Amino acid sequence: MAFFEHDGCSLHYQEYGQQASGQGAPILLLHGLGSSGQDWEYQIPALAARHRVITLDLRGHGRSDKPRERYSIKGFAADVEALIEHLHLGPVHLVGLSMGGMVGFQLAVDQPQLLKSLCIVNSGPQVKVRSLNDLWQWLRRWSLARLLSMQALGQALGKLLFPRPDQAELRHKISERWARNDKRAYLASFDAIVGWGVQERLGRIACPTLVVAADRDYTPVALKQAYVKLIPGARLVVIDNSRHATPLDQPEAFNRTLLEFIEAQPV
Repeated sequence: MAFFEHDGCSLHYQEYGQQASGQGAPILLLHGLGSSGQDWEYQIPALAARHRVITLDLRGHGRSDKPRERYSIKGFAADVEALIEHLHLGPVHLVGLSMGGMVGFQLAVDQPQLLKSLCIVNSGPQVKVRSLNDLWQWLRRWSLARLLSMQALGQALGKLLFPRPDQAELRHKISERWARNDKRAYLASFDAIVGWGVQERLGRIACPTLVVAADRDYTPVALKQAYVKLIPGARLVVIDNSRHATPLDQPEAFNRTLLEFIEAQPV
């Protein structure tokens, strides 16, 4: 385990793979809301066999500190920037799932020199309440997050993400991990997402960009198709028979897609 300090917060990260080879840019993996670097367990062996890989627990998550303050996507992005500086990484291949993808978007428009490439997984460039349906969906999730225990939320999420009979181990895993969340930090992170957005600045993204969308994600593939058109040279890949946690429920297809994208980039 390794930690570094930024903005009064101790942040946990892990390194794997070809740390001293000097070949190619490192791969930095950012998890989603309520998760941690643990949730890349099916990617780390495949990526680390040929690359230097770093996972980070965003503040409020995993083994990182959970300060009592307002969280923001910009603040999470500042923590990532500090990690890149702390490890002297130079430009990285950044891979972000869900909320981690939002952090990736923020860095891509604010600090483009830090990214060698960007891979967005089941995420979007904004979370705006623009209609009555948006308001209803937000109020529903907001209320459930506050009324239910983290254990109950984890059990419900496990059934939603991994509904098949053969996914019992994944259901158990997500339920167990979710129960470890600090509820106050989880709610602060949830609040950081709502109202955030950088969609109007997507045209500024300069690095090669891959968007990975599950065919059964919370939001439709059409939404991803729409914003991919706003990013110069971006490409969309749809993973079949997958829900929001694509790196967990379709690891082989996801790993193959990610490695092909990263290894196609110039060294």
